[in-house]
Amino acid sequence: MKADHAQVTQMLKTARGQLDGVLRMVAEDRYCIDISNQLLATEALLKKTNKMVLHAHLQSCVSESFTSGTDVDQKIAEILKLLDKFV
Repeated sequence: MKADHAQVTQMLKTARGQLDGVLRMVAEDRYCIDISNQLLATEALLKKTNKMVLHAHLQSCVSESFTSGTDVDQKIAEILKLLDKFV
């Protein structure tokens, strides 16, 4: 992985902490809207982390592939397959 390992790790640990908090909220039978807001915050952090990882992938692995001319079709196919999951 070409993204900043420390930053990605910290963001994922934060998301894990948020999920632990949501689990506690569910166990405590907290207000649904409060739980939903925390879930949305966790999703946003995971999306931001994923964007960071993908950005680094495009700038390094994909860029290197285009520069060297190797595995270009494979890299494009990987990105297209991933994009299908978003749309």
